[in-house]
Amino acid sequence: MSEPIPDVVLDVVCLCAAWCGTCREYEATFAQLQQMKPGHRYRWIDIEDEADFVGDVDIETFPTLLVAYQGQVMFAGPVLPRLGDAQRLIEVQQHQAAQGAVPSAALLGLPADQIEAYKTLAKAL
Repeated sequence: MSEPIPDVVLDVVCLCAAWCGTCREYEATFAQLQQMKPGHRYRWIDIEDEADFVGDVDIETFPTLLVAYQGQVMFAGPVLPRLGDAQRLIEVQQHQAAQGAVPSAALLGLPADQIEAYKTLAKAL
């Protein structure tokens, strides 16, 4: 029997672009994720349509997910467009957030300017 998932509300943001074929395919998967893992705040952001909101975040690979908890970046990076992977990512982040285990900026594996850009975006959600 698996452990119950803590009652933690995450911000789950997909950063995509309308011109990206993989993003268009992932949109249905992202909608399924919302149905499978309700109770979180989900947002689909087209980085070109909402460039001012996205700020200095530089997306190199689509789709890219940002998972934040109370304005703290838990995960930021590209993901494979598979539902099971996304579900597992959310479960892991829920457990970590519930335990107060916010990863240090160094563990995000991003350049310093991107860490700050993602932090700014997470706080704006």
